[in-house]
Amino acid sequence: MQKDGIKICILRVGGTNCDAETKRSLEDSGAQAEVVHVNELVKRRNLLEYGALIFPGGFSYGDYVRAGAIWARWILAKLGKELQAFVDDSRPVLGICNGFQMLVEAGLLPGFEGLSPYPDAALATNVPPGYNCRWIFLKHENSGKCAFTRKIPKGKVLRMPVAHSEGRFTFSREREKRLWEKLCENDQLVFRYCNKDGGHADGSFPANPNGSFCDIAGICNPEGTVFGLMPHPERAFYWWQQPDWTSQTQRTAYGDGKLIFESLVTFLSKKT
Repeated sequence: MQKDGIKICILRVGGTNCDAETKRSLEDSGAQAEVVHVNELVKRRNLLEYGALIFPGGFSYGDYVRAGAIWARWILAKLGKELQAFVDDSRPVLGICNGFQMLVEAGLLPGFEGLSPYPDAALATNVPPGYNCRWIFLKHENSGKCAFTRKIPKGKVLRMPVAHSEGRFTFSREREKRLWEKLCENDQLVFRYCNKDGGHADGSFPANPNGSFCDIAGICNPEGTVFGLMPHPERAFYWWQQPDWTSQTQRTAYGDGKLIFESLVTFLSKKT
């Protein structure tokens, strides 16, 4: 698929945000992108016309019940078969912040055995509790499976912002060790919160902004085509989006978030 033929859908519902920033990031990376309200997608039934699907951040449906829970149930009820066919065809799906929460609630992540009828993980209330909006460091842990990070060397430290109240990745206590080992064995671990020098945060605040288990910030499915992360790459696409940009002596046109969108577009351009 050539770049000029890459068409990506960014879904919008009540309460989502940063869809415009995500669209701009994709277009700057060489793809065509459309922001589509989910009601319109249900009406058209044309999900399979797109090469990739993105669930952006925000607070879908007010995040009542749990973050992403209503959006997940709604999507599965209205577009479950189309979404399953989309994933089965190895078309990339990205969930950013609220989108990550939705993918976990929908059973698409971690996706150890494909689409799960019940979530295998949760994105729980932050520890310490409360809305946390700050720039953090991430260490890339993936060995090349994830379609969204193939342009990022393993071990590279990136800088992006988080903005959420429910981002603490967790497994059930009785299955915690086994599922963590499975995540690592399958090369599904993508990002972990870290210090500026790349050392793991070890659960300590503020390097780990939410108390996430084993500092998990982003994971993919076993095929590497479904990816979710709590940080916002679209808010770190350009260098001037960084909070200290005015004091930087070495400036580049782009920030670390571009690597994720670039990786996606490159993956799609090579897909036949």
